[in-house]
Amino acid sequence: MTRGYSCVNRISGERLTRWLVSGPPFFFLLLFFVLPSVIMVVASFRHPGEFGGLAPLFATEPGEEAGLTLENYRIFFGDWIYFQIFLKSFVIAALTTLLCLVIAYPLALLIARSPRKYRDLMVLLVVLPFASNFLVRVYAWMIILGPFELLFTRTAVIVGMVYVHLPFMVLPLYTNLEKHDPALLDAAQDLGANAWHRFWKVTFPLSLPGVFAGSALVFIPVLGMFAIPEILGGIGDWMVGNMIKEAFLGVRDWPFGSMLSLMLTVCVLAVAGLAAWFAGRKLRHA
Repeated sequence: MTRGYSCVNRISGERLTRWLVSGPPFFFLLLFFVLPSVIMVVASFRHPGEFGGLAPLFATEPGEEAGLTLENYRIFFGDWIYFQIFLKSFVIAALTTLLCLVIAYPLALLIARSPRKYRDLMVLLVVLPFASNFLVRVYAWMIILGPFELLFTRTAVIVGMVYVHLPFMVLPLYTNLEKHDPALLDAAQDLGANAWHRFWKVTFPLSLPGVFAGSALVFIPVLGMFAIPEILGGIGDWMVGNMIKEAFLGVRDWPFGSMLSLMLTVCVLAVAGLAAWFAGRKLRHA
């Protein structure tokens, strides 16, 4: 009897501990992620208010727009310009991610293979730009690019994107590369592999988790970025983030902005799903 009672107490204690550990994150996500997402989905089917915001769900006056509607989605899927802007945003995000990877990988590899006493300083130098204001750093690029007549061009947008998001690629790569066992490279060298083959056959496959993590940390924020295209690119280089910002803060059409945000979220989840599937295949064959 005593043994059964202690077993029940142990199970109850484990459940309580599990709820104490998982409960706060669960309610945090429920309050700050799930609930806003539900509000956004519902708002995307609403009418815009007369002076901004949302129209009421139930009409209070004859002829007043109220209730739910598919008009926002009809406009989105009926106009080719939105598809073009989405496609342009994905191309810029992909190009930015690729450039960040090409620049960050040698830097992360250099830090990981440097003497341990210098690594902390080198990592600090990578994150040092975060000590200054984001807008100050972007406006500084206006001064740099202006004399070269690159301001308000696609090149300026990509340069700004790469500059801002480069540390998000370096840090995951460095964290991964630092954990590699040097004995694996020595074994590959003993088997006759040169430096090029050692990199592609040993180092790079082992660093794929860092590559995918860094790519996600760069690609997703770039898609929603609106400050850099607006400051360095001008109105001719708008991205999805600029359309969402204009819908909410410019014309105050909250339903249309919610619909654009929802479409962007769906596209990002689709890309993330494909990337996770591709990463899983690569890691299984690595």
